[in-house]
Amino acid sequence: MAEKIAVTDKLRQSESIVEWFFSQKQLGVHYFLGLLIAIMSVSLSLYHLFIAYAGSVEAHTFRSTHLAFILILAFLLYPLGRRTWRDPLNKWFFLDCLFIIMILAIQVYTLYDIDAFIWRRGDLNVWDLWFGTLFIALLLEATRRVVGWAMVIVAGFFLVHTAFSHYFPSIFYGPPSSWFTIVDYLFMRENGIFGIPIMVMATYIYLFILFGAFLIESGAGRFFLNVALGLTGHRPGGPAKASIVASGLMATVSGSAVANVVTTGSFTIPLMKRVKYAPYYAGAVEACASSGGQIMPPVMGAAAFIIAEFLNMRYLLVCLAAIFPAVIYFFSIFVQVHFEARKKDLPTISKEEIPNLFHELKHGGHLFLSIIIIIGALAQGYTPMLAGFYAIVSVLILSFFRAATRMTPVSILRALEDGARKSVPVAVACATAGIIIGCVFVSGVGMKLTNLIIDIAAGRLWVALALTAVASMILGMGLTTTAVYITVAALVIPALVQMGVEPIAAHLFAFYFGLVSAITPPVALASFAAAGVAGANPMQTGVHSFRLGIAKYLLPLVFVYDPSMLFVGSPPEIAWGIFKGFLGIYMLTITTEGYLFARVNIFSRILACALALMVLFPQLATDTIGVLGSILFMVLYYIMTKRALKAGAAA
Repeated sequence: MAEKIAVTDKLRQSESIVEWFFSQKQLGVHYFLGLLIAIMSVSLSLYHLFIAYAGSVEAHTFRSTHLAFILILAFLLYPLGRRTWRDPLNKWFFLDCLFIIMILAIQVYTLYDIDAFIWRRGDLNVWDLWFGTLFIALLLEATRRVVGWAMVIVAGFFLVHTAFSHYFPSIFYGPPSSWFTIVDYLFMRENGIFGIPIMVMATYIYLFILFGAFLIESGAGRFFLNVALGLTGHRPGGPAKASIVASGLMATVSGSAVANVVTTGSFTIPLMKRVKYAPYYAGAVEACASSGGQIMPPVMGAAAFIIAEFLNMRYLLVCLAAIFPAVIYFFSIFVQVHFEARKKDLPTISKEEIPNLFHELKHGGHLFLSIIIIIGALAQGYTPMLAGFYAIVSVLILSFFRAATRMTPVSILRALEDGARKSVPVAVACATAGIIIGCVFVSGVGMKLTNLIIDIAAGRLWVALALTAVASMILGMGLTTTAVYITVAALVIPALVQMGVEPIAAHLFAFYFGLVSAITPPVALASFAAAGVAGANPMQTGVHSFRLGIAKYLLPLVFVYDPSMLFVGSPPEIAWGIFKGFLGIYMLTITTEGYLFARVNIFSRILACALALMVLFPQLATDTIGVLGSILFMVLYYIMTKRALKAGAAA
């Protein structure tokens, strides 16, 4: 029976061009187009593996070569006037070809005499000006295709503002900057397009995305899901709990909420519906669990590396700071689905129908060693680039330990290609975010906005936090997680730090609120994707996602006021902060679900909510009352439930 439930496919997140290419028997334009995309994708991955092993080249050369590859792939994979590159060619195909030739020409111009190119900074010639202008335009067009209009509009606004700031009112008023200065800063230097975001993307993020692609191809996705089912499948709400555990495991290698939904959700949502979870509830569980991948180290939606760079701290310390808020978030969803299953007395899956945990660990557990290797390498002080390289090599070697996980030459090519394709949206967003950061620096509007927030807040931190949260959520509705974080980091976070917020707490606060739009109506992309898999009403799924994911809205406020759960403070303070985080969120789930050991009435739910808030927010008096009150609340409810059960049995 176990075979009926166990996941046996590779859980690949996109159809492979390499696989398609080897299946073709007829030559044609699309055959050679697919060959070109496959060659470009595999070459980009091999380029990064070589650099990771041999050592990086000169900064501008490395970053510009990476971005040139990415832009060419963007124009090939997101063609003008066609849904995919496989659709019949149209009149715009030649324009795509022209754009690709332009990218190649600009890169050749840049690298032909890189030393002279670098020395011309601040003294551009006419060719620098024209090529720089053309490159910015091509980048914005690629962004429009890959990321969407929202980011193009934001970047375009800052470009126009920087050039014509003397026409803008209020805080946006200032001296204009010449196009010469803008192109010099954005194109010629490592401060704009080729600044921190694209540096982190090219140096660290790409290798981690590639690492995830190798893990998926080796069968790790199937292993994670089967282990999750083996651990939780036979318990109340087992499939929902398996969704949470599997998404948490997948989060270690994938930072995309929607990608997690369509991989784990395509299997767990039908299982949840099978044990009588409502379709909208099943979709909400999967959306919340999958969106947790963006806050779960080590990848964190590709933002962990950028946070580390902005804070000038070790990447491993960022992961350490982020780990417990992420675990508490998954814990909150886990408890809520458990309460839901108990409250509605949902059926369970029999042990005979679920994967055997020992069997799964025996035949797939070796793949998890690669994650241990990458954590160990980082702990030993290796750079994320070298740690990522060793992790990829370890996956390849470990896959040969079992026939079921053994990677073939085709699967290796698939992983190399898939890593490149998944990197395109992130890299394009990072490059365009560089335009925003560069313009903010040139125009000086970032400092003005920081001062404005401080003036409006007038010393009231909660006002500054509210402004930051609203700005982050609005930007999150149209931009990728990484792009939102980078934009807010440049515009808003300095104000929070100046008001005394711990820097790591300020950065994670903006990061959290930049990604909650994935489960917050009216956008809620992860919720809508899950609703599609579940066959549920999208808005109803989004509303329940908001309720299930309540910890993601509350935890940032908690660690801003008490950053101890981020490993800031003495060991006793850290332990106390983490304990309070778990206890407070547990009490909050009682409020949202209306259940503890039995159904909880409205007055007890209000009391549980009050106790949760007292536990979570740091004041010695409220901490003591909240913790003791919460413990007393649970003990009394346990005794009352036992008595009620005995009375019912006696009757």
